[in-house]
Amino acid sequence: MYLAIREMRFAKGRYALIATIMVLVSFLVLFVTGLAQGLSYDNAASIKNMAATHFVLEQDSNHRFTRSQVGQQELDEARAVVGQDNAEPLGVRMTTVSPADDTKKIDVTLFMVNPGSWLAPTVTEGNAINDQSAGQIVVDQKLAKSGVTIGTVLVDQASGTEWTVSGFVQNESFSHAPVLFLNEQEWLALQAGSRTVQASPTTGGVEAKSGAGTIEASAGTSVITKADTGATGNENATSNTTAIGTSTPSGSPSTPIYNAIAVKDANDQANKLSAALPKTEIITKSDAVSAIPGYKEEQGSLLMMIAFLYVISAFVLAVFFYVITIQKTSQFGILKAIGTRNGYLAGSVSLQVLLLSVGSLVISVLLVRLFESVLPASMPFQLGVPTLALTCALFILMSMAGSLFSVWKVTKIDALDAIGRTAA
Repeated sequence: MYLAIREMRFAKGRYALIATIMVLVSFLVLFVTGLAQGLSYDNAASIKNMAATHFVLEQDSNHRFTRSQVGQQELDEARAVVGQDNAEPLGVRMTTVSPADDTKKIDVTLFMVNPGSWLAPTVTEGNAINDQSAGQIVVDQKLAKSGVTIGTVLVDQASGTEWTVSGFVQNESFSHAPVLFLNEQEWLALQAGSRTVQASPTTGGVEAKSGAGTIEASAGTSVITKADTGATGNENATSNTTAIGTSTPSGSPSTPIYNAIAVKDANDQANKLSAALPKTEIITKSDAVSAIPGYKEEQGSLLMMIAFLYVISAFVLAVFFYVITIQKTSQFGILKAIGTRNGYLAGSVSLQVLLLSVGSLVISVLLVRLFESVLPASMPFQLGVPTLALTCALFILMSMAGSLFSVWKVTKIDALDAIGRTAA
């Protein structure tokens, strides 16, 4: 240790140069790792936040929610296996919405969950929805950056359905799109292809809007309107719209259709679920996350970058210390001639690498935390303590691996040859 530190103090410029390079490389490793973790979470936050351990999907859906369709029968069978409270229906649909008074378009993901269930997110601002909330949704806080506030009416571009924002939730996204949570009643109306259904503020009844005009009806009645075929005014046409509190209109699904069934505490019951639901596939939460479009490709690219940075750091250290070792061959030979053991010299080289690695990591961690504090909220960046500790440990390990070639070179130096070259 004495030899290692004294040499570093003697050649400050040389070791400061390699330390600077290591700081830059380690900072880049930490930053890219935090970016990879942030993108991973932003891509699948809503799934990762769920208490579910497994999901029941339609067979041959390739583990993707949007390709799967399951019904009430599968839900009942799953609940019979894992318990009534351990299985919940989940609907997933990607769409585009716009504020009613704006032309701005926002890509979002619709999640149908039963309010009050363990799938429902915690509302951080405003009011939560319940089973009877008509035309109301809770949305991710990211939509606030697009001008959405509590009370804003969002219009689904595909169906024309209107929802009023009643509250906000935090960190809920799917495929990098903010999530809108709605109840089963709104999900069924969406499946039925209904247009806007809202309570009339003047009559207390139901106002159904479609391209053909506006029709009012009292609560508890069915409203059937016709699609606009070119006529104007309050003319009738053939599209069906169900008023709040009415029976399901003709043409809508007789039973609800979901995209998946979320199951919790099913680690020991996955085989029973597979046997009870032979026409479905039972996947874990990690499988569901990996199947999100673009997730594996995005994470694969970032992990490849991180791996190359580890290799680069090891290679830089290996070259640097190997060159130094060659330059100091005569000194090492003299030390060996006076009785210095190979283990002591090898330990000196290894200690120098360790000190440089640890010192550069300390500076890099401080720099990363500084950058994290000034990064915009729109940039997904996460570097938790476990990930930080693992990354630092791997960096030190790769650095030590890079020093092995120099250590091997030190042990192979012959004292007589080194002294002979010096004398010559």
